[in-house]
Amino acid sequence: MNIALLLALSLTTPLDTATFAGGCFWSMEHPFELDGVSSITVGFMGGSTKNPSYMQVVEGGTGHLESVQVVYDPAKVSYQTLLQAYWHNIDPFQADGQACDTGPNYHTAIFVRDPEQRRAASASKQVIIDRFHREVATQILTAGAFYPAEEYHQHYAKKNPVRYGMYRTGCGRDRQLRAIWGDDAGKVSTSPHTEVRPAMYTVKPRPTDAELRRALTPLQYEVTQHEATERPFQNEFWDNHKAGIYVDVVSGEPLFSSLDKFDSRTGWPSFTRPLDTSNVTEKSDHSLFMERTEVRSAHGNSHLGHLFDDGPKPTGLRYCINSASLRFVPVDRLEAEGYGQYLALFKRTGAPED
Repeated sequence: MNIALLLALSLTTPLDTATFAGGCFWSMEHPFELDGVSSITVGFMGGSTKNPSYMQVVEGGTGHLESVQVVYDPAKVSYQTLLQAYWHNIDPFQADGQACDTGPNYHTAIFVRDPEQRRAASASKQVIIDRFHREVATQILTAGAFYPAEEYHQHYAKKNPVRYGMYRTGCGRDRQLRAIWGDDAGKVSTSPHTEVRPAMYTVKPRPTDAELRRALTPLQYEVTQHEATERPFQNEFWDNHKAGIYVDVVSGEPLFSSLDKFDSRTGWPSFTRPLDTSNVTEKSDHSLFMERTEVRSAHGNSHLGHLFDDGPKPTGLRYCINSASLRFVPVDRLEAEGYGQYLALFKRTGAPED
């Protein structure tokens, strides 16, 4: 073997392997069809049964998860990019499977092979937790033996596009992904060194009632969808003094700023004005045998609270809002969560914490 060939071989980057469980493995091949990926194989990992059949795994006694094994060239596509592709193609909060596919074999997991993969996977999971302020059901597990599924399962979506399309639509997986990720559902950057980042804020399509029930706590659901009122002095933000903005818990649209928050002594978060008036609507409310002005979010159509004219200067208004309808985004998370346009407000004031 000549010296030139030996040198070329020594400079060749070895391929690496990543394994992900994301529900039905038919749906988890196409997210990884990226430049730099050399092969994608569907199969099983995580259980104790050797060489299981698909029917054995579906019956739930093997401990295996339906998985996809990706062999890739790290010089062309990074592990971080694969993680980004993975997260944007699953519902990380569903504990019993994915969309209509429920059962132990459909649980989600990232199987890691070394400390570097574990660190990257853990960091990417924390990004999701920080963004949504919810527990992520997806586990990070040590990779074990991988068993390929039967040949008819390999590249099923390409072999059976009509049947796969009907399954995907009927299962509701795409609707579920859009409800979580908005326009970023299914998207991934193929830059070799892309890091997993939260999607930038966009107005999301309104979820279905079933999706809202699953995504929200019972109190959040009753407040935003059925105009319930939470208890005063026993809610998350009535005494919150941190600098940041408050967004709709359903749609993410920016609603109020800590710069306009004041202590109304009522036990609910109170603001003198909206952060963006185009995101807040008002309507007459004749419940409780009195006339009041209800406040709702413009895009999410969430019930927020009520508007009164007993507030302080300069507006004289009091937007009395339920904490359950809000999510708080602190100043140091505005840029990462897509609300960077509001940073200038806090830089002008210094945004001290009360």
